[in-house]
Amino acid sequence: MTTLDNAFHNLHQQGLLVLANVADAGGARIVERLGSKAVATSSAAVAWSHGYQDGNQLPLELLRTTVRSMARVLSVPLTVDIEDGYSDHLGHVAETIDAVVAAGAVGINIEDGLGSPELLVRKIEVARKVADQRGVKLFINVRSDVYLKNLFPAGQRLEELLKRAALYADAGADGLFAAGMVDAQEIAAVCRGTRLPVNLLSRDGLPAPDELARLGVRRLSAGSSIAEFLYGAMATLARSFLDSGQLDTHALKAHTYGELNALMAMKTE
Repeated sequence: MTTLDNAFHNLHQQGLLVLANVADAGGARIVERLGSKAVATSSAAVAWSHGYQDGNQLPLELLRTTVRSMARVLSVPLTVDIEDGYSDHLGHVAETIDAVVAAGAVGINIEDGLGSPELLVRKIEVARKVADQRGVKLFINVRSDVYLKNLFPAGQRLEELLKRAALYADAGADGLFAAGMVDAQEIAAVCRGTRLPVNLLSRDGLPAPDELARLGVRRLSAGSSIAEFLYGAMATLARSFLDSGQLDTHALKAHTYGELNALMAMKTE
């Protein structure tokens, strides 16, 4: 195993690890220079940076080269969002995980989405086997979309999330990404109810970082929100320059996730 993989595991043991997700090596270098103890990708931001939609559209070779370029400029741990492994075929999932680990990642995010928890269990087992073969103590952060995608009625979500967390922990997961949760009481219940470090996604209504740490949360992610603002700012600046030959920085605003994902679907191959 490497020094970076152990360091990344240790970052989840105390306090709140705040990750400003990025899309490329330049962003990774900036975030590290700002003092981040680790760097994380956003699958959406990486896909958009190459002109692809989020949602299993990014070719593996582009993912591989992106991770390699980021690892080249970093001296802190790198964790990579691989959506659901980009496939439900376990052989293809293994290929994806091997590619990002070989390129320099010491952590991954992998999600259940609309798939069955049992399928994700098998993917976790594959990830552990592949990483072990590479000699990397991979931090497998499992995103459950029970809250993010409203997979169950509100009164059933907490119970279902904890049920899935237990399955994923038994399969070898290292962290639980409870994306979409915002209620403080439910967050506290999840932190008490799982042995996995809990990761949350920044969104409106979420308690402040100090309160999250008090509730037991160990990781906070920006997700695609930084990229959404950057692309919105780029569009505003480009429009002002195309219209007037000057840069107008007064009306900068973010694009939404939906706007960006739809934009990337406009060009067909």
